[in-house]
Amino acid sequence: MPTDQTPAKPYAPAKSSATCRHAAVAVMAVVALGIPLIAQSPATAAGASAGGSASAIAKTTATTSNVIQVRSTGTQGIAVLVNDDPITNYEIDQRQKYLSLGAGDIQNKARDKFKALISAKSTTEKLRDILRDVIKANPGKSKDEILDIFERRKKQFAESLQQQAVSSARASVLPGLRKQAVDELIDERLKLQEAKRLNVLAGDDEVDRLVGGIAERNKMDIEKFGKHMKSMGADVNSMRSRFKAMLSWKNVIRRQFGHQISISTQDLDRAVASADGDDKTELNVQLITLLYDNNLGQTELARRLREASELRTKFTGCSMTGTLAQSAGGARFSNLGPTEAVKIPEPTRTLLISASDGEMLPASVGGQGVELWVLCGRKTVGANDAKRDAAAEDLRQREFQVLAERHLNDLRQDAHIEYR
Repeated sequence: MPTDQTPAKPYAPAKSSATCRHAAVAVMAVVALGIPLIAQSPATAAGASAGGSASAIAKTTATTSNVIQVRSTGTQGIAVLVNDDPITNYEIDQRQKYLSLGAGDIQNKARDKFKALISAKSTTEKLRDILRDVIKANPGKSKDEILDIFERRKKQFAESLQQQAVSSARASVLPGLRKQAVDELIDERLKLQEAKRLNVLAGDDEVDRLVGGIAERNKMDIEKFGKHMKSMGADVNSMRSRFKAMLSWKNVIRRQFGHQISISTQDLDRAVASADGDDKTELNVQLITLLYDNNLGQTELARRLREASELRTKFTGCSMTGTLAQSAGGARFSNLGPTEAVKIPEPTRTLLISASDGEMLPASVGGQGVELWVLCGRKTVGANDAKRDAAAEDLRQREFQVLAERHLNDLRQDAHIEYR
């Protein structure tokens, strides 16, 4: 920009060779700029996070008695009826676009397309045209001002190429996403119908909080996030509808099957024992070892296993284990007491963790003799309550997932689905 002290020298090249020279410099600048492909956007990240689980639930084949196929009625008409609840082609189209945000190879395809675009001869010619237009539209401007304007125009042009590359990459994956989009929308209709029947539909405020949280993590408000989604070619309402179905379905499963979920102490201890961290499960164990004779053979091994089975039938509790061992010839009793589960070799460890307190395991063959392990109790030492709670919640979610898949499978089999 000109200063108050020194007037700007007008930039109005009289010779076409000067213009071409500046154009050539600009072209080399944009190629040397090496503008990278736009990194994965917040909308793309949101689409990938939201898109991993819903389509995996209950891909059920419906019977011919409840599925009807008729000819399509057009791109804006009804594509599917799910118990007389319509799914439009527009919804399917929007869901395809939404799913494309999380498509695994879309970034690589967009990057390759962008490289091809910036290397094209037409791109070089377009940059020359932009520079000529800038010079023509800004008579009297200095050279530095002209180049500054050109740099802004060049950046805008590069961004338009990036958008073109992303749009082209997304369009290439859209056809392959139609079936997934249709299946998801059918599942969501069934989930919402069941939630409505049980009067547990998720409210719009719950959906707003979920979308708002995603927007906030991407440093946007909901309105800006919606506009950003639109700029990426997807409608935020597609995300909203998916979240509403997801939240409502959780309510359905809790209402229908919450009373059936029961996490046993053994399951929780097993999860804690196998997890990384400081939590340690201690098992209070006893051991009877029926020692081998010096001449160990198949006959001796069979005799010891038979004796062990007889002892096990006589076992009634941990208080008598020592007496039981004394009644057997050549037996050794070990009251090991509290022992960290991780120090007990497999498969004995898993069998003990799965056993009930006061239970004697079936006989097993050890290095020194036939072994009879007894579990007399258990406790968690140095347990982190938050970690145990997380392990318990993970086990509950797995149980819920099994029940959810089974219930959705039943709903699809009973549904009247008409493809148009």
